[in-house]
Amino acid sequence: VQLVESGGGLVQPGGSLRLSCTASGFNFEDYAIGWFRQAPGKERERVTCITPFDDSTYYTDSVKGRFTISSDNSNNTVYLRMNRLRPEDTAVYYCAAGVPPGVCADTMFGDDAMNYWGKGTLVTVSS
Repeated sequence: VQLVESGGGLVQPGGSLRLSCTASGFNFEDYAIGWFRQAPGKERERVTCITPFDDSTYYTDSVKGRFTISSDNSNNTVYLRMNRLRPEDTAVYYCAAGVPPGVCADTMFGDDAMNYWGKGTLVTVSS
């Protein structure tokens, strides 16, 4: 089982990035895929989640309206489109896979609900 993130980098405030999470070694549509982030000196926090088989989603309040999660089931890939980036979005972004049902529900989505993790990709928002 492998999850590989890509697409991180340096971007100016107000800019955009698209992260990718490509999965292998398991049946993609049997899992929910979530994005988490960990800023320097802070605990890892949940960001967004999608259940590919029905496209149900969850977003944490701080990214609603700016971030969009989507899945390409034919390529076993989940994307995170991040617009209007802010310096406080600076973090290592991780994708993770968990087994439904309910993984992406507000009451369940978190570290403990996920079974597999990628190694992360760094996003830096700075002028």
